Amino acid sequence: MISNPIPNSLRALVLGAWAGTLLLLERKRGLRHLRESKFVRDTRNLTVAAGAGVVMQLLEMPVALGLSRAAQRRRWGIAQRLPLPPLLRAFGAILALDYTLYWWHFLTHRVPLLWRFHRVHHIDREMDATTALRFHFGEIAISVIFRAGQMIVVGPTPAIVAVWQVLLFLSILFHHSNVRVPLDWERSIARLIMTPRLHGIHHSIEPAEVNSNWSSGLTVWDWLHRTLRTEVPQEHLVHGVAGMRSDADVQIGRLMTVPLTEPSNVPEYDGKPVRQSFDKLT
Repeated sequence: MISNPIPNSLRALVLGAWAGTLLLLERKRGLRHLRESKFVRDTRNLTVAAGAGVVMQLLEMPVALGLSRAAQRRRWGIAQRLPLPPLLRAFGAILALDYTLYWWHFLTHRVPLLWRFHRVHHIDREMDATTALRFHFGEIAISVIFRAGQMIVVGPTPAIVAVWQVLLFLSILFHHSNVRVPLDWERSIARLIMTPRLHGIHHSIEPAEVNSNWSSGLTVWDWLHRTLRTEVPQEHLVHGVAGMRSDADVQIGRLMTVPLTEPSNVPEYDGKPVRQSFDKLT
């Protein structure tokens, strides 16, 4: 097994410190009022996340690191052939990984098989940093196929993959968090990266809202593809999946089996472009 270029202890320190900071800010400066017990939700979300974490460590990361090592050795992928200095090639590879992840996220909402698993992430009726980790292990296993394609097409080195993974986790923990960033600050930050207010819109049960704000890192992809939605007041949002908002629907056993027991029912999507102003984010 190829070792991660970033030691596990360092990754745990960085991500743990960031997660702890966000959890503290959620208590001090909450964006949305949470009705369910945070302890109960956190326990549920982290239990679901544990299975995803195992698959990520035993399957996804070995595949990604192994193929990135092969890409570096055999000069596969766009990044390996860019006539640029190494630092710019690395930056280009991270951009390409982030952009292709935008399309993976889109597919998880449009392909019925993928939505069966991805909706476990969306069934959470409230949002905080633990929602960022709440993915069904089946979704992570299926995503390995896409991740392998990213490695072959983009051609990042193992070091770039490791850095990108850390940046991605920092980003998703932040934009799923229930942290009230000062509005002027968030409007500025949102021009660059996904934020709690923007991603809160994506977790809405309303089709027009859930089918927007697909970016996981940089918001430029939503802006370019006209899928950026900002003009939805946070107090108007209802999070979750339509028809799956009962107490029974959010229990751990139900979450683990719902991909196999319920029809896919992908969110309606009319494909109409929308590019709203960052200044209208509320």
